[in-house]
Amino acid sequence: MKKFDKERLLLGIAAPLLAIVAAFLVTAVVLLATGKEPFSAFGIMFDYGVKSDSQVYILNKATTYYLAGLAVAIGFRMNLFNIGVDGQYRLAAFFAAAVGGALTLPGFLQIPLIILTAMIVGAMWAGIAGVLKVTRGVSEVVSTIMLNMIATAIIGYLLQQGRLGHLDSAGTKVATKPLPESSHFFSFPTQAEPIWGFIVIAAIAGVAYWYILSRTRFGFDLRTVGQSESAADASGVNVKKMVVTSMLVSGLVAGLIGMPTLLNDSYEYGGDFPTGIGFTGIAIALLGRNHPVGIALGALLWGFLERGTGKLEFEGYDKEIVGVIQGVIVLCVVIAYEVVRRYGLKRQQRQVGEKLAAQNANNSEKQEVSA
Repeated sequence: MKKFDKERLLLGIAAPLLAIVAAFLVTAVVLLATGKEPFSAFGIMFDYGVKSDSQVYILNKATTYYLAGLAVAIGFRMNLFNIGVDGQYRLAAFFAAAVGGALTLPGFLQIPLIILTAMIVGAMWAGIAGVLKVTRGVSEVVSTIMLNMIATAIIGYLLQQGRLGHLDSAGTKVATKPLPESSHFFSFPTQAEPIWGFIVIAAIAGVAYWYILSRTRFGFDLRTVGQSESAADASGVNVKKMVVTSMLVSGLVAGLIGMPTLLNDSYEYGGDFPTGIGFTGIAIALLGRNHPVGIALGALLWGFLERGTGKLEFEGYDKEIVGVIQGVIVLCVVIAYEVVRRYGLKRQQRQVGEKLAAQNANNSEKQEVSA
Protein backbone atom coordinates (compact mmCIF):
# COMPACT_ATOMS: atom_id res chain seq x y z
CA MET A 1 0.00 0.00 0.00
CA LYS A 2 2.83 2.41 0.88
CA LYS A 3 4.54 1.62 -2.39
CA PHE A 4 1.34 2.30 -4.33
CA ASP A 5 0.77 5.63 -2.54
CA LYS A 6 4.34 6.69 -3.29
CA GLU A 7 3.96 5.85 -6.95
CA ARG A 8 0.64 7.69 -7.13
CA LEU A 9 2.27 10.75 -5.57
CA LEU A 10 5.07 10.65 -8.13
CA LEU A 11 2.54 10.39 -10.95
CA GLY A 12 0.64 13.34 -9.50
CA ILE A 13 3.83 15.44 -9.48
CA ALA A 14 4.87 14.28 -12.93
CA ALA A 15 1.72 15.60 -14.61
CA PRO A 16 2.10 19.31 -13.77
CA LEU A 17 5.88 19.19 -14.26
CA LEU A 18 5.44 17.64 -17.69
CA ALA A 19 2.80 20.25 -18.54
CA ILE A 20 4.97 23.18 -17.44
CA VAL A 21 8.01 21.94 -19.37
CA ALA A 22 5.90 21.33 -22.50
CA ALA A 23 4.22 24.73 -22.17
CA PHE A 24 7.53 26.56 -21.91
CA LEU A 25 8.93 24.66 -24.90
CA VAL A 26 5.91 25.46 -27.07
CA THR A 27 5.92 29.09 -25.90
CA ALA A 28 9.63 29.32 -26.71
CA VAL A 29 8.92 28.12 -30.25
CA VAL A 30 6.14 30.71 -30.62
CA LEU A 31 8.45 33.48 -29.40
CA LEU A 32 11.20 32.36 -31.77
CA ALA A 33 8.68 32.40 -34.63
CA THR A 34 7.92 36.05 -33.85
CA GLY A 35 11.61 36.93 -33.88
CA LYS A 36 11.97 37.24 -30.10
CA GLU A 37 14.46 35.59 -27.77
CA PRO A 38 12.48 33.28 -25.43
CA PHE A 39 14.89 33.17 -22.48
CA SER A 40 14.95 36.96 -22.37
CA ALA A 41 11.13 37.00 -22.24
CA PHE A 42 11.02 34.42 -19.46
CA GLY A 43 13.62 36.39 -17.52
CA ILE A 44 11.58 39.59 -17.81
CA MET A 45 8.45 37.78 -16.61
CA PHE A 46 10.21 36.22 -13.63
CA ASP A 47 12.08 39.36 -12.54
CA TYR A 48 8.95 41.49 -12.71
CA GLY A 49 6.70 38.82 -11.19
CA VAL A 50 8.74 38.45 -7.98
CA LYS A 51 8.76 42.17 -7.12
CA SER A 52 6.88 43.06 -3.93
CA ASP A 53 4.15 45.04 -5.69
CA SER A 54 3.74 42.22 -8.20
CA GLN A 55 3.33 39.69 -5.39
CA VAL A 56 0.50 41.75 -3.91
CA TYR A 57 -1.11 42.04 -7.35
CA ILE A 58 -0.84 38.29 -7.89
CA LEU A 59 -2.39 37.48 -4.50
CA ASN A 60 -5.30 39.88 -5.08
CA LYS A 61 -5.96 38.53 -8.56
CA ALA A 62 -5.59 34.95 -7.35
CA THR A 63 -8.31 35.59 -4.76
CA THR A 64 -10.96 36.18 -7.41
CA TYR A 65 -9.54 33.51 -9.70
CA TYR A 66 -9.58 30.97 -6.89
CA LEU A 67 -13.25 31.58 -6.13
CA ALA A 68 -14.02 31.30 -9.85
CA GLY A 69 -12.15 28.01 -10.03
CA LEU A 70 -14.07 26.63 -7.05
CA ALA A 71 -17.42 27.61 -8.57
CA VAL A 72 -16.59 25.84 -11.81
CA ALA A 73 -15.06 22.82 -10.04
CA ILE A 74 -18.27 22.13 -8.13
CA GLY A 75 -20.05 21.64 -11.44
CA PHE A 76 -17.17 19.58 -12.85
CA ARG A 77 -17.29 17.17 -9.89
CA MET A 78 -20.96 16.65 -10.74
CA ASN A 79 -20.11 16.23 -14.44
CA LEU A 80 -21.86 19.55 -15.12
CA PHE A 81 -20.28 22.25 -17.28
CA ASN A 82 -21.40 25.47 -15.62
CA ILE A 83 -20.19 27.89 -18.27
CA GLY A 84 -22.49 30.55 -16.82
CA VAL A 85 -20.28 31.42 -13.84
CA ASP A 86 -19.35 34.67 -15.56
CA GLY A 87 -22.94 35.87 -15.80
CA GLN A 88 -23.76 34.62 -12.32
CA TYR A 89 -20.97 36.54 -10.59
CA ARG A 90 -21.53 39.75 -12.56
CA LEU A 91 -25.27 39.80 -11.87
CA ALA A 92 -24.62 38.93 -8.22
CA ALA A 93 -22.03 41.71 -7.85
CA PHE A 94 -24.35 44.22 -9.52
CA PHE A 95 -27.31 43.60 -7.23
CA ALA A 96 -25.05 43.34 -4.18
CA ALA A 97 -23.57 46.74 -5.06
CA ALA A 98 -27.04 48.21 -5.58
CA VAL A 99 -28.26 46.89 -2.22
CA GLY A 100 -25.10 47.98 -0.42
CA GLY A 101 -25.23 51.47 -1.91
CA ALA A 102 -28.87 51.93 -0.90
CA LEU A 103 -28.26 51.10 2.77
CA THR A 104 -26.14 52.57 5.52
CA LEU A 105 -25.79 50.06 8.33
CA PRO A 106 -23.01 49.16 10.76
CA GLY A 107 -20.26 47.18 9.11
CA PHE A 108 -21.04 43.94 10.96
CA LEU A 109 -24.51 44.04 9.36
CA GLN A 110 -23.78 45.79 6.06
CA ILE A 111 -20.96 43.56 4.83
CA PRO A 112 -22.69 40.20 5.54
CA LEU A 113 -25.86 41.56 3.90
CA ILE A 114 -23.96 42.47 0.73
CA ILE A 115 -22.21 39.10 0.60
CA LEU A 116 -25.44 37.23 1.30
CA THR A 117 -27.23 39.16 -1.46
CA ALA A 118 -24.51 38.22 -3.93
CA MET A 119 -24.61 34.55 -2.95
CA ILE A 120 -28.42 34.37 -3.23
CA VAL A 121 -28.49 36.08 -6.64
CA GLY A 122 -25.71 33.85 -7.97
CA ALA A 123 -27.43 30.70 -6.68
CA MET A 124 -30.81 31.69 -8.11
CA TRP A 125 -29.36 32.51 -11.53
CA ALA A 126 -27.47 29.20 -11.68
CA GLY A 127 -30.51 27.34 -10.35
CA ILE A 128 -32.47 28.31 -13.48
CA ALA A 129 -30.11 26.19 -15.58
CA GLY A 130 -30.41 23.30 -13.12
CA VAL A 131 -34.21 23.37 -13.21
CA LEU A 132 -34.23 23.54 -17.02
CA LYS A 133 -31.93 20.52 -17.19
CA VAL A 134 -33.99 18.25 -14.93
CA THR A 135 -37.45 19.35 -16.13
CA ARG A 136 -36.89 19.98 -19.85
CA GLY A 137 -33.62 18.21 -20.56
CA VAL A 138 -31.91 21.46 -21.63
CA SER A 139 -28.13 21.15 -21.62
CA GLU A 140 -26.56 23.31 -18.93
CA VAL A 141 -23.99 24.47 -21.50
CA VAL A 142 -26.68 25.98 -23.75
CA SER A 143 -28.80 27.40 -20.94
CA THR A 144 -25.91 28.99 -19.07
CA ILE A 145 -24.56 30.61 -22.25
CA MET A 146 -27.99 32.14 -22.83
CA LEU A 147 -28.21 33.19 -19.18
CA ASN A 148 -24.85 34.95 -19.53
CA MET A 149 -26.27 37.05 -22.34
CA ILE A 150 -29.47 37.75 -20.42
CA ALA A 151 -27.47 38.79 -17.35
CA THR A 152 -25.49 41.23 -19.49
CA ALA A 153 -28.72 42.67 -20.89
CA ILE A 154 -30.27 43.05 -17.41
CA ILE A 155 -27.20 44.84 -16.09
CA GLY A 156 -27.05 47.08 -19.13
CA TYR A 157 -30.72 48.02 -18.74
CA LEU A 158 -30.60 48.72 -15.00
CA LEU A 159 -27.18 50.38 -14.95
CA GLN A 160 -28.52 53.63 -16.35
CA GLN A 161 -29.10 57.01 -14.82
CA GLY A 162 -32.57 57.18 -13.35
CA ARG A 163 -32.66 53.44 -12.63
CA LEU A 164 -29.96 51.82 -10.49
CA GLY A 165 -27.14 53.78 -12.09
CA HIS A 166 -25.77 57.12 -10.87
CA LEU A 167 -23.66 59.61 -12.81
CA ASP A 168 -20.42 60.52 -11.05
CA SER A 169 -19.47 64.10 -10.20
CA ALA A 170 -17.28 64.39 -13.31
CA GLY A 171 -20.21 63.36 -15.50
CA THR A 172 -18.19 60.67 -17.28
CA LYS A 173 -19.13 57.41 -15.57
CA VAL A 174 -22.36 55.68 -14.64
CA ALA A 175 -22.19 53.20 -11.76
CA THR A 176 -24.20 52.05 -8.79
CA LYS A 177 -24.28 54.31 -5.78
CA PRO A 178 -20.90 54.03 -3.97
CA LEU A 179 -20.84 51.80 -0.94
CA PRO A 180 -20.64 53.57 2.42
CA GLU A 181 -17.40 53.29 4.35
CA SER A 182 -18.95 50.71 6.65
CA SER A 183 -19.04 48.34 3.65
CA HIS A 184 -15.30 48.45 3.08
CA PHE A 185 -13.73 45.07 3.82
CA PHE A 186 -10.52 44.93 5.83
CA SER A 187 -7.15 44.60 4.11
CA PHE A 188 -3.59 43.70 5.06
CA PRO A 189 -1.34 46.77 4.70
CA THR A 190 1.97 46.26 2.88
CA GLN A 191 4.66 48.58 1.59
CA ALA A 192 3.16 48.26 -1.86
CA GLU A 193 -0.61 48.02 -2.31
CA PRO A 194 -2.67 46.40 0.46
CA ILE A 195 -3.58 42.71 0.21
CA TRP A 196 -7.34 42.29 0.03
CA GLY A 197 -8.79 40.83 3.20
CA PHE A 198 -11.23 38.78 1.16
CA ILE A 199 -8.39 36.33 0.64
CA VAL A 200 -9.37 34.96 4.06
CA ILE A 201 -12.92 34.28 2.84
CA ALA A 202 -11.51 32.59 -0.26
CA ALA A 203 -9.37 30.31 1.93
CA ILE A 204 -12.41 29.44 4.08
CA ALA A 205 -14.38 28.66 0.91
CA GLY A 206 -11.61 26.30 -0.20
CA VAL A 207 -11.60 24.45 3.12
CA ALA A 208 -15.40 24.20 3.02
CA TYR A 209 -15.23 22.86 -0.55
CA TRP A 210 -12.74 20.18 0.49
CA TYR A 211 -14.66 19.19 3.61
CA ILE A 212 -18.11 19.03 1.99
CA LEU A 213 -16.97 17.06 -1.03
CA SER A 214 -14.62 14.72 0.84
CA ARG A 215 -16.18 14.28 4.27
CA THR A 216 -19.96 14.53 3.90
CA ARG A 217 -22.76 12.40 2.48
CA PHE A 218 -23.71 15.23 0.13
CA GLY A 219 -20.20 15.29 -1.32
CA PHE A 220 -20.21 11.52 -1.75
CA ASP A 221 -23.57 11.63 -3.53
CA LEU A 222 -22.38 14.47 -5.73
CA ARG A 223 -19.26 12.61 -6.80
CA THR A 224 -21.26 9.41 -7.32
CA VAL A 225 -23.74 11.12 -9.63
CA GLY A 226 -20.85 12.71 -11.51
CA GLN A 227 -19.25 9.31 -12.12
CA SER A 228 -22.41 7.37 -12.95
CA GLU A 229 -25.98 8.65 -12.79
CA SER A 230 -27.43 5.16 -13.22
CA ALA A 231 -25.35 3.74 -10.36
CA ALA A 232 -26.26 6.70 -8.15
CA ASP A 233 -29.95 6.28 -8.95
CA ALA A 234 -29.77 2.56 -8.19
CA SER A 235 -28.22 3.33 -4.80
CA GLY A 236 -31.12 5.59 -3.87
CA VAL A 237 -29.67 9.02 -4.74
CA ASN A 238 -32.16 11.53 -6.15
CA VAL A 239 -30.21 12.49 -9.28
CA LYS A 240 -32.47 15.37 -10.32
CA LYS A 241 -32.33 16.89 -6.87
CA MET A 242 -28.53 16.62 -6.87
CA VAL A 243 -28.28 18.34 -10.25
CA VAL A 244 -30.33 21.31 -9.08
CA THR A 245 -28.56 21.45 -5.72
CA SER A 246 -25.12 21.33 -7.35
CA MET A 247 -26.00 24.18 -9.69
CA LEU A 248 -27.31 26.19 -6.75
CA VAL A 249 -24.11 25.63 -4.77
CA SER A 250 -21.97 26.44 -7.81
CA GLY A 251 -23.89 29.68 -8.33
CA LEU A 252 -23.67 30.46 -4.63
CA VAL A 253 -19.86 30.32 -4.78
CA ALA A 254 -19.95 32.25 -8.07
CA GLY A 255 -21.68 35.04 -6.20
CA LEU A 256 -18.52 35.49 -4.12
CA ILE A 257 -16.25 36.07 -7.12
CA GLY A 258 -16.99 39.76 -7.48
CA MET A 259 -16.87 40.52 -3.76
CA PRO A 260 -13.08 41.03 -3.45
CA THR A 261 -13.23 43.72 -6.16
CA LEU A 262 -16.43 45.27 -4.83
CA LEU A 263 -15.58 45.33 -1.13
CA ASN A 264 -11.81 45.81 -1.32
CA ASP A 265 -11.26 47.91 -4.41
CA SER A 266 -13.99 49.57 -6.50
CA TYR A 267 -16.78 49.93 -3.90
CA GLU A 268 -19.27 50.25 -6.77
CA TYR A 269 -20.37 48.43 -9.90
CA GLY A 270 -19.70 50.28 -13.15
CA GLY A 271 -18.90 49.59 -16.76
CA ASP A 272 -15.27 48.93 -15.85
CA PHE A 273 -16.09 46.12 -13.41
CA PRO A 274 -13.96 43.04 -14.30
CA THR A 275 -15.52 40.64 -16.79
CA GLY A 276 -14.50 37.24 -18.08
CA ILE A 277 -13.34 35.91 -14.72
CA GLY A 278 -15.89 33.10 -14.93
CA PHE A 279 -14.26 31.78 -18.10
CA THR A 280 -10.84 32.08 -16.48
CA GLY A 281 -12.23 29.93 -13.68
CA ILE A 282 -12.82 27.13 -16.17
CA ALA A 283 -9.16 27.10 -17.12
CA ILE A 284 -8.06 27.28 -13.48
CA ALA A 285 -10.35 24.42 -12.46
CA LEU A 286 -8.80 22.34 -15.25
CA LEU A 287 -5.32 23.33 -14.13
CA GLY A 288 -6.08 22.37 -10.54
CA ARG A 289 -7.90 19.14 -11.43
CA ASN A 290 -10.83 20.30 -9.26
CA HIS A 291 -8.72 19.98 -6.10
CA PRO A 292 -8.72 23.00 -3.75
CA VAL A 293 -4.93 23.07 -3.45
CA GLY A 294 -4.46 22.56 -7.18
CA ILE A 295 -6.95 25.34 -7.92
CA ALA A 296 -5.04 27.66 -5.57
CA LEU A 297 -1.78 26.93 -7.39
CA GLY A 298 -3.52 27.42 -10.72
CA ALA A 299 -4.93 30.77 -9.58
CA LEU A 300 -1.49 31.94 -8.44
CA LEU A 301 0.07 30.78 -11.71
CA TRP A 302 -2.59 32.63 -13.69
CA GLY A 303 -2.03 35.79 -11.68
CA PHE A 304 1.73 35.49 -12.19
CA LEU A 305 1.34 35.03 -15.95
CA GLU A 306 -1.01 37.97 -16.17
CA ARG A 307 1.40 40.18 -14.27
CA GLY A 308 4.57 38.95 -15.96
CA THR A 309 3.29 38.91 -19.51
CA GLY A 310 1.80 42.37 -19.00
CA LYS A 311 5.36 43.62 -18.64
CA LEU A 312 6.36 42.01 -21.94
CA GLU A 313 4.16 44.42 -23.89
CA PHE A 314 6.21 47.35 -22.56
CA GLU A 315 9.35 45.56 -23.69
CA GLY A 316 8.24 45.36 -27.31
CA TYR A 317 6.59 41.94 -27.29
CA ASP A 318 3.22 41.43 -28.95
CA LYS A 319 0.34 41.73 -26.48
CA GLU A 320 -1.30 38.64 -27.98
CA ILE A 321 1.52 36.55 -26.55
CA VAL A 322 -0.30 36.67 -23.20
CA GLY A 323 -3.26 34.71 -24.55
CA VAL A 324 -0.94 32.34 -26.40
CA ILE A 325 1.01 31.48 -23.25
CA GLN A 326 -2.13 30.97 -21.16
CA GLY A 327 -3.80 28.85 -23.84
CA VAL A 328 -0.70 26.72 -24.34
CA ILE A 329 -0.42 26.07 -20.61
CA VAL A 330 -4.06 24.96 -20.34
CA LEU A 331 -3.70 22.71 -23.39
CA CYS A 332 -0.46 21.17 -22.14
CA VAL A 333 -1.90 20.58 -18.67
CA VAL A 334 -4.98 18.81 -20.05
CA ILE A 335 -2.85 16.62 -22.32
CA ALA A 336 -0.25 15.90 -19.64
CA TYR A 337 -2.83 14.86 -17.05
CA GLU A 338 -4.53 12.58 -19.56
CA VAL A 339 -1.22 10.97 -20.55
CA VAL A 340 -0.25 10.40 -16.92
CA ARG A 341 -3.75 9.11 -16.08
CA ARG A 342 -3.62 6.54 -18.87
CA TYR A 343 -0.10 5.51 -17.90
CA GLY A 344 -1.16 5.09 -14.27
CA LEU A 345 -4.20 3.06 -15.30
CA LYS A 346 -2.13 0.72 -17.47
CA ARG A 347 0.42 0.38 -14.67
CA GLN A 348 -2.28 -0.60 -12.18
CA GLN A 349 -3.72 -3.11 -14.64
CA ARG A 350 -0.27 -4.63 -15.15
CA GLN A 351 0.30 -4.85 -11.37
CA VAL A 352 -3.07 -6.54 -10.86
CA GLY A 353 -2.28 -8.98 -13.67
CA GLU A 354 1.10 -9.82 -12.13
CA LYS A 355 -0.48 -10.41 -8.71
CA LEU A 356 -3.18 -12.65 -10.19
CA ALA A 357 -0.57 -14.59 -12.15
CA ALA A 358 1.54 -15.04 -9.00
CA GLN A 359 -1.50 -16.13 -7.03
CA ASN A 360 -2.48 -18.68 -9.68
CA ALA A 361 1.06 -20.02 -9.72
CA ASN A 362 1.01 -20.44 -5.93
CA ASN A 363 -2.34 -22.23 -6.09
CA SER A 364 -1.01 -24.56 -8.77
CA GLU A 365 2.06 -25.41 -6.65
CA LYS A 366 -0.15 -26.15 -3.62
CA GLN A 367 -2.36 -28.43 -5.69
CA GLU A 368 0.68 -30.33 -7.02
CA VAL A 369 2.07 -30.75 -3.50
CA SER A 370 -1.27 -31.95 -2.13
CA ALA A 371 -1.59 -34.36 -5.04
